[in-house]
Formats: sequence, structure tokens, C-alpha cells
Amino acid sequence: MTVDLPLLSEPFGDIREDLRAFRWNGKESLVTGSRVALENGDVEVVDTFVNEFWTSRQRAAHSLHEVSYRACFKPQLPRFFIERLTRPGDVVYDPFMGRGTTPVEAALLGRVPWGSDANPLSVALVAPRLNPPALADVAKRLDEIPWAEAGETRDDLLVFYHPETLAEIHALRRYLLERSEAGALDATDRWIRMVAVNRLTGHSPGFFSVYSLPPNQAVSLRSQARINARRKQEPPRRNVPDLILAKSRSLLSACDDRTRARLASVAGRARLLTGRAEKRSPLPEGSVDLVVTSPPFLDVVDYTTDNWLRCWFCGIDVAAIDLTILKRLADWESTMTGVLAELGRLLKVGGHVAFEVGEVRAGTVRLEESVVRSARAAGLRAKLVMVNAQQFTKTANCWGVGNNRSGTNSNRIVLIEKA
Repeated sequence: MTVDLPLLSEPFGDIREDLRAFRWNGKESLVTGSRVALENGDVEVVDTFVNEFWTSRQRAAHSLHEVSYRACFKPQLPRFFIERLTRPGDVVYDPFMGRGTTPVEAALLGRVPWGSDANPLSVALVAPRLNPPALADVAKRLDEIPWAEAGETRDDLLVFYHPETLAEIHALRRYLLERSEAGALDATDRWIRMVAVNRLTGHSPGFFSVYSLPPNQAVSLRSQARINARRKQEPPRRNVPDLILAKSRSLLSACDDRTRARLASVAGRARLLTGRAEKRSPLPEGSVDLVVTSPPFLDVVDYTTDNWLRCWFCGIDVAAIDLTILKRLADWESTMTGVLAELGRLLKVGGHVAFEVGEVRAGTVRLEESVVRSARAAGLRAKLVMVNAQQFTKTANCWGVGNNRSGTNSNRIVLIEKA
């Protein structure tokens, strides 16, 4: 189900005035000025707006978004900025696209989806949802896959899977890799691979595995053995093609003719790349209208370790992935300066970057301040900060602004403009 959130105003109005006038369930925005110390000793004051700017409901978005990935934001976040700062046909880009929330939401809104990520797994997760097959085509292809041809199997994975389930996983992996090497992988194959990747491990009977951690990460073999021992569990038999079809049915449930027509209208201009965000990309200068992104928050999440099983299934060498995992704030800030410099090259004059950061180290590190400094160093300027504050599960510390109470969840977004 897609929920249309209220528009603030027509695109390209004064977003500051929109945010001042914004009401969510009658609640006015808290407006303040945040003081950020710059490296030269000056202080920059940034307008800061605190409110609940979009719904906290997990499933108030299009069904195509229901793909699990660690530390991803809700589709309502990019939708908020896409609807207000772009028009249909404009280019929306995410250089840390992860599961593809920004490019998928952009395409659903008739904008041209561009994205990039250091992990090639991201392209495998995003591309199939920009050109989704019909459910009947998925069912037909699943019937054609040689499920009995598993070849050699990894017995160490039996900590996750029943032997017969593991044999089906190996058969599917072998089929997909052979098709890929032969250049025969088509849209339906890519869809099946994407769905299978997202069914590898999880905590319900809808996944291939025995009970494990939530489906946005895979624990180590040793950790799973400990989970099995603690819960006194053994991997049950799961039917791989049946679960892929069931998940496909769920993902495609909102893909009506209107959705497919809108995706088709922009699919030909979509660009999905693999590479580090701070390095010069092949994308042309002055071509992007809006960037909505969220970089790694220092060393909070290890995306390589989390995705080891998914990468194995797709034939990706985890050791060769050059991800941004930084421990020191100074290194993070320097890297984000490089990222924003590249985004400044790609942006059109008047284009925007919505740069989302989260709480790290119990709120003692305010990454927003680093983003403001990095933007200045990259030749850009922070226009404002938005704090989307909701009563949820995480403790927020938003620029020293008290919002709600302990146990809140927030997105903090620095909105940057290219003058």
C-alpha cells in the first residue's frame, strides 16, 4: 500500500517557510538556530526545524520497498524531498544507495533514478525493482530451474539450512552464476536472485534458514551455532521456490498498470554504478537535480561482514569490496568533504543534497556539525537542518535540542544547496 503524505507546497517554493508552517497531527515545528564551529574559528548558524515530518509506520510505502538491508532509512524520507524539490523527469541520485530506497522511490514518483554504492551487491538489489517482472513470469521461471542440480555444497552452511534446502540454494546459485557467465541473465533471473538474496536468513518461516537474526544481516557461522544451541533448534525444511514466489507476490502486490507505466517511463535513463562516493564517477557534470543519501556513520555498521552470505550467493568477493568504514571523526569528516565535492560537481546550479546522518556513540558525536563543515570545505553551504523526531526505539540527541523524550527515533538531515 502506498500512503500519500501531505505536500507542504508546490516544488521550488521557500522550503524554510514550508517547514515553519508545517503541521503534523496539529504539532508545530520547533524552530531554532544551531551554532556550528568552523575550522577557521568562525561560527555558522544553521536554521534547524524539529517535527514529525513523515509517518513512523513501517509499511506506509510501496510494496517494492520491502527488501531488508542494514541501517536503511524509510522511503518517506526521500519522498519528502523528491516531492518538494524536483519535478517529474528530474534526476535523483544516491551515492550510498544500499538497498536502493532513494532510486526506487524516485522512479515510483516519475523521476530518473541514479545510484551508486561501493558494494556491487547494491546493483543486484536495486535494478530488478526498477523493471519488475510479472508474477506469472516468475512462477514459470521457477518451474524451469534445475533444482536437483546442486553440485558441490558447502556443508558449513548446514548451521543455517536443512540439507534439502541447502541443496536447492546451491542449485539456484549455480543456475544464476552460469547464466550470468553466459550473458544470458535476464530481468526475471535478476528478480529471482534479488528475492533469494533477501530470503537467505531471517527470523520467521518466510526465510530459507532456521531462526537467525533479523534479515538485514547474516551472523557468522559460529554465532549461528550458538543461537541454535541456545534455542535448542535445528534447521527445518524450507521450500526455496515456494518462498521466492511468496515473497515475489508480496513485493509485486502494489505493482499495478500505473506503477509499471511510471517505472517504464524512466527506466531507460536509470544509471546504477559501483564505486566509492568520494571518487570521480562517470556521471556528467551538472546533471543531477537532487541527491538524497545517508553515508556510513563512522564504524557503527560493518556492511561487509553483514552481507557476507549475500555476497557469497551472488558470487561477489567480499574481500575485494572497498567500503567506507572509518573510526576517527576527523577521517570521516575529510571523507565526507570529498563526497560533497563530487556531489557539487554533479549537481545543477540550484540543486540540493539531503544528507541524512544518525546518532552515534550515545549521541556524543554530532555528525550534522561535521556535514556542515564538510559542505563549506567542498564549496557548498548548508541551507538548513531538519530533525524528523518520532517516538520509536532509539535515543536521539539532536543538536542539543530536546525532542520528545528518552527513547525517541530521529532522522537528522542537513539540506545543502549549490548556489
